[in-house]
Amino acid sequence: MVRQKQLTGLEKAAIFLMSLGPELSSLVLKQLPQEDIERITYQIANTTMVDTNTRQQVMDEFWELHEARQYIFQGGIKYAREILERALGPARAAEIIRKLMATSKIRPFNMIRKADPKQLVTFLYNEHPQTIALVLAYLEPEQAAVILSALPEELQADVAKRIALLERATPETVRDLEQVLEQRLQSVVGQDFAVAGGVKALVDILNRVDRSTERTILEALEQDDPELADEVRKRMFVFEDIVTLDDNSIRRVLREVDMRDLALALKTASEEVANRIYRNLSKRAAEMLKEDIEYMGPTRLRDVEEAQQRIVQVIRRLDEAGEIIIARGGRDAIVV
Repeated sequence: MVRQKQLTGLEKAAIFLMSLGPELSSLVLKQLPQEDIERITYQIANTTMVDTNTRQQVMDEFWELHEARQYIFQGGIKYAREILERALGPARAAEIIRKLMATSKIRPFNMIRKADPKQLVTFLYNEHPQTIALVLAYLEPEQAAVILSALPEELQADVAKRIALLERATPETVRDLEQVLEQRLQSVVGQDFAVAGGVKALVDILNRVDRSTERTILEALEQDDPELADEVRKRMFVFEDIVTLDDNSIRRVLREVDMRDLALALKTASEEVANRIYRNLSKRAAEMLKEDIEYMGPTRLRDVEEAQQRIVQVIRRLDEAGEIIIARGGRDAIVV
């Protein structure tokens, strides 16, 4: 019999999903990165017999880690450790916390993410731009967007660029900042660290700020770092986001789009995206488009992505001209 302590994390994941059954495990897998899906499914395929005791140990460990994570979210690590010690004893509690902090993606500043963004604006206002960028990168995008929008214009672009160029904050940096915040805000925060920042983090924030703030930041980035600004613009609105447009806007976009590009773009599009496109074409045009896709044959993924990007450029141009509306946070989200 394979002892539970000898199992790797991958083996435990495979046993756990096998125990859930096909329906539930498929829902879990959909939430994982493609690389993890491939590794876990390969492990499942190569796992034959699992004894009842091992299966139960894996399920128990999952439940304990899940409960510990919930305690941390509720009141921080100290609170979680106290609850677990009362329930399971100091030794077992310490082991669960150690495993959770070693394997999970609990992000720092968990308690701060529960704070009012307006209060955080006051707190961060006089901090160094790099400090502000690090904090915003760990906050939820909606919360970070409120703070970024409230900063002075000359500071917004600087902070935005620093967020985009962040990759991994060192444990020491995060720990030092957490200690300062704990003293000043009298909050209990986590001690783990994770990847933060990057272009995606900045895009998530900019997609939620008002248009004026977005324009100010992008124009400043254009002057300071054109390549970075171009990368951010490319990610601000992806092809799949076309489903967020209203039907009138989609029809306006379709009048500007090359039908060859549209056929290429739909080669890998979801059913939801395709249906929205077909719905806003005439019956004859939709049928012709479907025929073009059917007879197109094998196509390089790069060509499809380039066609999608050309359509996105049309969408952004029409948005800039005020001919369509891309919903955003702040005042720009209001349609009258």
